[in-house]
Amino acid sequence: MILVFKHFFYRNYVGLSVWPFIILKEGALRKDDVLINHERIHLKQQRELLIIPFYILYISEWLLRTVLYLDSYRAYQNISFEREAYANEDDMEYIFQRKPYSFVNYLMR
Repeated sequence: MILVFKHFFYRNYVGLSVWPFIILKEGALRKDDVLINHERIHLKQQRELLIIPFYILYISEWLLRTVLYLDSYRAYQNISFEREAYANEDDMEYIFQRKPYSFVNYLMR
């Protein structure tokens, strides 16, 4: 289910996945197939990790990378979950052929 909350977002962020919702900054973004696919990859990651552990790992990895890079945005870009989603957001079939726990392959890249 896709929801729109324009005042929910910070800086350049336009989409967010919070199981089972995709939250967008603007209604027009519903037509952005790449963005929607990116967020669906996150929903798949959340489901396979039973939702709460996903958020714990996501935040933990972001905090660790923020300390390592001394830059919270660079840390966000290098979270394994984000790396997987960005690397495959253009592939509309990825969600169907993705192997479980594929984000692990992006931990050390």
